[in-house]
Amino acid sequence: MGRWEPNASGRLLQAAIELFSEAGYEATTAAQIAERAGLTKTTLFRHFTDKREILFQGQEPLVALAVEGVESAGPGSTPFQALRAGVLALCAGHAGQQRETCRQLDAILSSSAELRERAVFKRSAITQALHQALAARLGDARQAAVLADLGVRAYYDGFASWIAAGDDRCLTDAVSGELDAYQAMLVSVTWPPPDAPTSGRTAERSGTGSRRDGARSPDGGVSPPQ
Repeated sequence: MGRWEPNASGRLLQAAIELFSEAGYEATTAAQIAERAGLTKTTLFRHFTDKREILFQGQEPLVALAVEGVESAGPGSTPFQALRAGVLALCAGHAGQQRETCRQLDAILSSSAELRERAVFKRSAITQALHQALAARLGDARQAAVLADLGVRAYYDGFASWIAAGDDRCLTDAVSGELDAYQAMLVSVTWPPPDAPTSGRTAERSGTGSRRDGARSPDGGVSPPQ
């Protein structure tokens, strides 16, 4: 029976980051990573199928967090509020003290076409998880798909600004700001401003493109009548 290795995954991740940063992804072998981590090559392959997957070990937990976040939204939540709950739950997977590690990971991923391709798959998996969770909640797969795409874009944009910033804000604040910006954008491109031209008012009275009492706003809530 093999001996238990405490936090083997974390040690392998740290070793992989160090070696990929020093020698490059392609030039580093799985055996070298295991040796740097103080583990055997057998232990490495017991945890991961290859050296690439060491860097993506957080994918499954992130997918689970996204689904749990959507499901945790209150029964009266609008579709956008349910999306926000799912996206902000993703942020729980990144503690503030991990920012420097995330910066290193980002640089490594950018240096390798193979890793960039794998990162696209990870993003797709998170998007699909959000889509399915939102579709199950809303009963509208098309709306869920649009919301999931928007939410994942906000998450990645917020993540990018977080690792680039030198301030002390947390990832949740950065991502929440992106969600706020996207929600405001949806409102601005959907509803005409109060001082819209007369032609717009005429269209409302005629029923084309109208915004009637009880119309749904972009966040899924009921908009105030004009």
